[in-house]
Formats: sequence, C-alpha cells, structure tokens
Amino acid sequence: MENNLEVIPIFFAIDDGYMPFLAVALESLIHNASKNYYYSIKVLYTNIDEENKRKINKYQSANVNIEFVDLNYYIEKVKDKLYTRDYYTKTTYFRLFIPNLYPQYDKAIYLDSDIVVLGDISELYNVDIGNNLVAAAPDDVIQTTKVFQEYAEKVVGVADYRNYFNAGILLMNLDEIRKFNFQDKFLYLLETIKFTVAQDQDYLNRLCKGKVKIIDKGWDRMPIANDDLPIEDIKIIHYNLADKPWRYDTIKYQEYFWEYAKKTEYYDYICRLKDEYTEEERFRDLQQYKDLKALAQKESDCVGDDRSNKKKNQQIEKSKERLEILDKIRKLEESGVFDVDVEEDPPTIPLEPDDIDYLRTSKMSQIKSKMATKVAEKLVNDLMKDNKLIIKEVKGIENLKKVQSGAIVTCNHFNPYDSFTVEKVFRLAGQDKNKKLYKVIREGNYTNFPGIYGFFFRNCDTLPLSSNRETMKEFIKAVDVILKRGDFILIYPEQSMWWNYRKPKPLKNGAFNFAARSNVPVIPIFITMEDSNFIGDDGFPIQEYTVNIGEPIYPDSNLSEKKNSIMMRDKNYEIWKNIYEDFYGINLEYDIIDENQEFVNQ
Repeated sequence: MENNLEVIPIFFAIDDGYMPFLAVALESLIHNASKNYYYSIKVLYTNIDEENKRKINKYQSANVNIEFVDLNYYIEKVKDKLYTRDYYTKTTYFRLFIPNLYPQYDKAIYLDSDIVVLGDISELYNVDIGNNLVAAAPDDVIQTTKVFQEYAEKVVGVADYRNYFNAGILLMNLDEIRKFNFQDKFLYLLETIKFTVAQDQDYLNRLCKGKVKIIDKGWDRMPIANDDLPIEDIKIIHYNLADKPWRYDTIKYQEYFWEYAKKTEYYDYICRLKDEYTEEERFRDLQQYKDLKALAQKESDCVGDDRSNKKKNQQIEKSKERLEILDKIRKLEESGVFDVDVEEDPPTIPLEPDDIDYLRTSKMSQIKSKMATKVAEKLVNDLMKDNKLIIKEVKGIENLKKVQSGAIVTCNHFNPYDSFTVEKVFRLAGQDKNKKLYKVIREGNYTNFPGIYGFFFRNCDTLPLSSNRETMKEFIKAVDVILKRGDFILIYPEQSMWWNYRKPKPLKNGAFNFAARSNVPVIPIFITMEDSNFIGDDGFPIQEYTVNIGEPIYPDSNLSEKKNSIMMRDKNYEIWKNIYEDFYGINLEYDIIDENQEFVNQ
C-alpha cells in the first residue's frame, strides 16, 4: 500500500523515439484514472535521453509514481534470439519478462504507448481474471482481415481467430504466469518456432491459448475496426500499425489523440513530425502492410489445415429456393435481361402523395426515424457478431471521407444486407456526424413489406419510388432538397437485386440524372465477395465483403446535364468493371447465348 491506497502496477516498454507518445498516453491515463488508487508506473527501456526522462517525470503526483527501468543488462542474454522486422524494436518483447522481473506483484497492466486512455484504468485492473494467464481484447486487425484470420488459426494455432488477442493492452496474472513457467517456455519456443508476423504477440497467443479471458473490445479499440462502437463504450484507443494521427489526417478517433497531445510539452514536436512526414514514408507504410499480409499468406500456405470444427466442413443441404434463384439468374443473364429482380417481392400497392413524408418534416416521422435507426444499428451489430454479415475489408474509405457536398452513392445490389454494409461504411468514414444517408427503395418494399424489415423500409431514411406520377414529383423534389443540403443518397443503378451475383450489371440512368441535375458527385461503391468459413441456413457459404470505394465522379461544367449524366454513368461502370477484374483476376464477361445482342447502358 502507498498512502493507504491500493497499488496498481502499470508497465510501458519504449525507446527514445516513442517518448512523445508516452507523454500523450500518460496525460490521458492520469486525467481519467480514479484517485482512489496509487499508480506505480514502470517504463522499461534500453535507450532514453535524460531530458525526455525529466519531461515524463513531471507526471508524478501524490498517487502517481514513475520509474525508468533500464533493461540492457537483462536483455543482453537473449537479444540475439529476438526477431524483429520493419519498425519494430526489441522493446516489444519486454512485456514477456515482467512476471520474473517483478515477483512482488501478483497482477499488473501492460500498455503500448501508441494509445489514448478514455476510461478509468483501475476498471481494467479490477477485471476478474480468474486463473487465466492474461485478460485482453480481440485484435481488430485480425477481426477485419481474412488472411490474418487464417494465419491466427493455422499458424499460431488458436482455435478461433475471434479469440486471438492484441498484446498491446494486457491485464497480466503474474502469479499464474510464473506458476506456468512462462518465461522458460517462451525462450524454448524462440529456439523452435519463429513467428514473423506479429512476433511477441504471436508467442503470447500461442502460449496463453485456453488461458485467456477475452474482455470487452472497448478496452483496445483500433481505427481499423469495421463496426461502430459508441464513444462512451471506448476505454482505450490503440493507434495500431500505421494508423497514427501524427502521420495522417484521416485516422479514426484522431481528435482524442490531439486533445491530449496539446496538453504535453511535446505538442509542437509532434506537429512537426506530422508536417515533415513524407509521401515516401506514407508509401512505405502502405507497402509494409501489404508485405505483412503477404507474409501471413505465405506462412499460412506452408501449413496444412485440419480444422474440423469449422462450419465449412459441415454438410448442410442447399436450399431448393436458392438453387432456383441461381438458375433464374443464369437464364436472365443468358437472355441479356439484367434489370429484373430474381426474388419474389411483396406486391406493389400504389404510394399516394399523402402516404409519405419524404423529408421527415413531421414530429412523428422524426421519432420513428430515430427509433428505426437505433434498432437497425443494433440488428447490424448482432448480424456481424453472429457472422451473418461479414465485412472483411474497406478500401478507399478516404474517397468517401473527402466529399463535403451532397452526393449520390451507387452500389451493386446482391443482398438485402448490402444497404446495411453501405450504412456501416458511411459511419466508419465519419460522415454520419454531419450528414444522413438516404436509401432509394422499391414502392412495394415501403407499402407492403411485413415485419421488422418493413418497419425499417418505412422509417430508416428511405426514399420509396412510386408508380403514382404525383408522388414521384414529391420524390424528385425531396431528392433535390436532400442533395442541396449536403446529404447522401444511396441508389442501386442496376435496378435489380441478384442474389450473390458478383459481376457488375449494366447501369440505368436515374442515379446519374439526379447527380447531374443537382451538380453533385457520384461516389461509386462496388462490393466484392468471397466464401467465408461459415455456412448460412440456406446451405451456402456466407459471403465476406470487401467494400471498394472509388474516386468520386464530378460533373463537368463544360457538359450539358444530359451529357454529364451519361459521362458519370459510363465512368461509374468502368470503375466497377476495373474493381471486379482486379479483385477476381478475370475479365468481365456475360454468359450471353445470343452473341449478336448488344449491351449498352440504357
């Protein structure tokens, strides 16, 4: 006990280059920590400037002690065995030696320094860890990228990639780790196995397998995460890999880093670092991430796969209804008909002008919209947790972030959930802070769709088309208003939904007419798919989505409205086509029986 307060040991491991970011981490940690504890902070290092030590020691107070611990002597005997690559240093391994270095502690927290702590760190310390070796959150990088999921299961050997944890935020059960003889086992593994992808993190996951308490993901939130988590549920933001606010302007949660950076002595220095970060260095970051994925793929390719508990190995009879839909798609493609839906939709009941409040001007419309949006968000999160909606990767999100005006968003239509996916990406881009995403839907889906999805169709910022001429006039007026005030409208320009159809279909003019008329850009999104390891209730593999966001297509001031519409439509199709061919590695060709039939965008 110190000053009659319970001691919470907290460890960092850094070199001199990361001292400015340690200051930011400490600023946020101390600001939000309960004053009912004494925080004994140990900074493990091998090379730190004395002036930097002086600046960090200023964070000491009545209930905060900071000690710098030189590990040169300790690391000397194993340093030749510690493999590193890219920007990693041997300090990343220091956390593995904490249990033996500090036998006086039964439990401790380890933290990376590229973090901001928004919650009370004592709450993490008080997590009931049981007899597990560590408590940690799932690694968001693993959760969002298939090649890393394969690597985690096949190479590292965790039973389920969702339980592969990030080692940057750890609650360590030091007593159990010592009983487990962890350090000797780690040094033995160093001699027998070389994990090259995540290095010490891979060793931790391998050694701790079956003895990990998975904690709430809010304790280790990374910008790369592809689901929305309310900020009040985020306790620690971890700017992992290249997602550093001191390098880029577009990092999710960057505002929290700068909030605390401004309070440190390093603020001006950090700003200079950012200003001086070169395009060559940014390219290097991108290349390192690509190389890391390639390395994980190579490692996975060298290992057999005997995972018998995956759903992909289960024999589930394929749905007769789905097989009929696939046959219908084949026949439609052969006949060159692309704008017909292949699934039975609710019968269309004509939508009268008085039946719809397109702009949600009434109080009741606004209340229903808020309620529907909240329920839909929860549904989407549940679908993702249950692997019924899998967003593996988002590419080109900067193309969505940078559009400040109103815009038409286009997307291929192949699943009732694809609008959920676009909405999720819209939020990931941070556009939901100042904009709404409206969705154009069929008339029958609005007027006659049953159940909870009917409730969503009627209230989740939807814009139903109508067979009634007067209602369509109101629709067009609403579109003009929405685009003028700076909101986005999602339109499926293929004018049909074909279940899990991977090719882009010829585009209709409607979406592009609206963009040209309102002089706003089109943001082309094309979602590519891969079979996941999970089998749906229909017997088919659930698809993993890669959301590809193309460069915005702007109207040309030298062209007429009609020519702009055609130009944007053709560019949109070309972008989709290129994405399709690059992703699948094949040329876009339609299985058309009548080879003399011409296919042009109508």
